[in-house]
Amino acid sequence: MGSSTSTSNRHWDVVVVGAGPAGSLAALDLARRGLRVLLVEKRRWPRWKVCGCCLNGQARAVLASLGLAELIDSQGGVPLERLRVGLGGRQASFPLPDGRALSRERFDQALVQAAIAAGATFRPHTSARLGPAGPLWRTVTLRDGSGRAGEDVRAAVVLVAAGLAHRCLDGVPGSGVRIQPRSRVGAGCLLAAGEATYTPGCIHMAVGRQGYVGLVRLEDGRLDLAAAFDRPLLARAGGPAGAAAVVLEQAGFPVPAGLAAAAWQCTPALTRRATALAGERFLVLGDAAGYVEPFTGEGMGWALTAAVAATPLVLEGVQGWRLALERQWVRSLGRRIGRRQRHCRTVAALLRHPLAARALFELATRVPPLPRRLIHQLNHPPTVLPVPLPVPLPCR
Repeated sequence: MGSSTSTSNRHWDVVVVGAGPAGSLAALDLARRGLRVLLVEKRRWPRWKVCGCCLNGQARAVLASLGLAELIDSQGGVPLERLRVGLGGRQASFPLPDGRALSRERFDQALVQAAIAAGATFRPHTSARLGPAGPLWRTVTLRDGSGRAGEDVRAAVVLVAAGLAHRCLDGVPGSGVRIQPRSRVGAGCLLAAGEATYTPGCIHMAVGRQGYVGLVRLEDGRLDLAAAFDRPLLARAGGPAGAAAVVLEQAGFPVPAGLAAAAWQCTPALTRRATALAGERFLVLGDAAGYVEPFTGEGMGWALTAAVAATPLVLEGVQGWRLALERQWVRSLGRRIGRRQRHCRTVAALLRHPLAARALFELATRVPPLPRRLIHQLNHPPTVLPVPLPVPLPCR
């Protein structure tokens, strides 16, 4: 997939770094509003990714607000109806309304194609790093995958949506990341076949003493496995496949065939927060802004919510940048995403302690309204959504 205009163009209203859900949706929304948008992605495209295959009610509501209500289903998204939790050899099932399971290959590809159709220019296999800021623009240095000399472009606003371990802000004063002590690391794989226990329409969540494993069937029947592990478990078990087997067995779940031979993706420490969420002519969003361990598709909901929340600030920033925009962005992220992340952080902390985890599990099974309320808090749409575009965006 290439760009829709000449790559020699050096001046843009917005440069979006990272073509994941946050970056692609932001590029799409801004291009539909008439801005000249360049979307860059450091990896070759399309690319596969394990995490983020579950989209909850929050994610679907954000897409619907931009006329994309049918995008997930048009790509074959599998309706999710239940959350099945295993802990200490026991299982319990809870309702999970409004969710969908869809591979990141299809979902991310559909968003990028929609952004291009809206008028954005896309450059895959291109890394980006912020340079100096001028009175009307910010310099961004682009470098293609061949490693040749960089190319400088200018943008009135830069959106940094480049994921957990990006290097876009290296050298920018105040930028960095705070990683929570003892933060777990992520790992995942895709399996061509699995036990019949892992039925479609359900998120299967195995909770162990040093991590958890989530499994869900995708639109093509593959089994997506995404996990978070303590580092000592990874070392003791000889890697992610061994760690996943340990957690599944502790939860009383069957170990899928092919686990050891699978191609695994691993992430850096999950629970983190960027020290600079905004600066002179740039905003940070998606996983690059901060992340905690998710459970039922929350991460995708946070990313998409941040994408549309950025639009009014970008529209104002293109006309003239003010320090107040940076402060507004920090407040906006805290209001729309921060509380939801705190809920997940609290649950994750409880699950780290065996006695607390068992007590929470018992309470959830004995008082059904409790897990339903928690799931609702994590899934319900944001209280403030952007004004929908008057013409629905076609899904491709």
